[in-house]
Amino acid sequence: MKAVNLIAKQGLKAQVSSAARGTRNDIDAVLKSGASTISMIVPTSDLHIEFKLHKTREQILQTTDDCVRYAKDHGLIVEFLAEDATRSDFDYLNKVFLKATDAGADRVVVCDTVGILTPERSAALFSKLKNNIKVPIGAHCHNDFGMAVANSVAALGSGAEEVHATINGLGERAGNASLEEIVVTLKSLYKLDVNIKTELLYSTSQLVSRLTGVPVQPNKAIVGENAFTHESGIHTQGMLSNPSTYEPIAPELVGSKRRISAGKHSGSHAIRADLESMGLKPTEDQFRDIFHRIKELGDKGKAVMDPDVLAIAENIMGLSKAKPIRLEEMTFVGGDKVTSTASVRLSLNGKDVWGAAVGVGPVDAAINAVKNAIREVEPITLEQYNVKAITGGTDAMVEVVVRMRKGDRAVTAMGVREDIVKASMEAVLSAMNVLTTDYNSSKQ
Repeated sequence: MKAVNLIAKQGLKAQVSSAARGTRNDIDAVLKSGASTISMIVPTSDLHIEFKLHKTREQILQTTDDCVRYAKDHGLIVEFLAEDATRSDFDYLNKVFLKATDAGADRVVVCDTVGILTPERSAALFSKLKNNIKVPIGAHCHNDFGMAVANSVAALGSGAEEVHATINGLGERAGNASLEEIVVTLKSLYKLDVNIKTELLYSTSQLVSRLTGVPVQPNKAIVGENAFTHESGIHTQGMLSNPSTYEPIAPELVGSKRRISAGKHSGSHAIRADLESMGLKPTEDQFRDIFHRIKELGDKGKAVMDPDVLAIAENIMGLSKAKPIRLEEMTFVGGDKVTSTASVRLSLNGKDVWGAAVGVGPVDAAINAVKNAIREVEPITLEQYNVKAITGGTDAMVEVVVRMRKGDRAVTAMGVREDIVKASMEAVLSAMNVLTTDYNSSKQ
């Protein structure tokens, strides 16, 4: 109730709806929360009615009538959700929906609670319901079989006027229908104006991932790190000639950027483009050596990051190994009842700079301190942060991968240490050093 109340008080141009069960106590809680709409969840499958609620079909019909009327009498917009609707007897489901609309429900929603719909069944179900139900019908799809988006789109094409969706497909078990996938599908494949600022989808996805602590899988459609990243030689050659050869939509549509990645599948075009973005112009002999060294790294199973490409090129081209940014000193404090604070001293192009910051933990504080130290000189932002333990035990090695951006250029870097703060600093500074290295501005 507290969370819903905070949202309801923001003055959003939206109907703020609170989920609730079909009980008067829950409806009263929604009224106290300040939400304008109730998403009233009532099970309709025999499985849920018998084993979860221990009630009968007739009791559910009576509950539906009583609760919808009570909510309407108290001024709420009522969205009635039939839980486990896709495993319900159709005639009974239809009867419950009619009971809800007779009592005043403003719209009704079919919940595919365990994700068992297929696009064909979804289309047939919503077409059939549309013949009987006169209020708007919505679809609430889960992704247990990976078809939540397809089922939602099929529902919209067959009479549904609303779909429930979440950023990044977050939700119970395998998640819910992904908002960004539905929106871009409707806009790009069905040519519909959905009145959504698609250019904010990527940044919103990153914000939600950071706040929830749930990382976005790299190959996630639309907003994944690899959605507009190209490595395969045959792909990158076409991409550099015309991006539409291997991209169904421009990354700018969703606020993302195209990236050519070096790796075991890379062709010479991709690696040459990567080097050029760093201002590196090797001779043909040097490029051949760089190309083979990168391929060898990839063949050994190593993820080839941008700092790896830079280090290999500098080594073969005989360039300076001095890095623009170097960590000289770092201190941090943190604990359950202490605000995490960090301070750093960096060497930036040979000059000392200092930065201090607070954060939600020592890693966040340390990264913020580094960003503060170089902010005026190098406006670099952290786009993505992923961490995992790669060995077992209390002395486990930690792998941190970051994606950082400066203007139109983004790089990915990795740090591996026993200490998560040190691993994070290694990754962040490696990425920053690539972003601040530009051999176009110096003699080679």
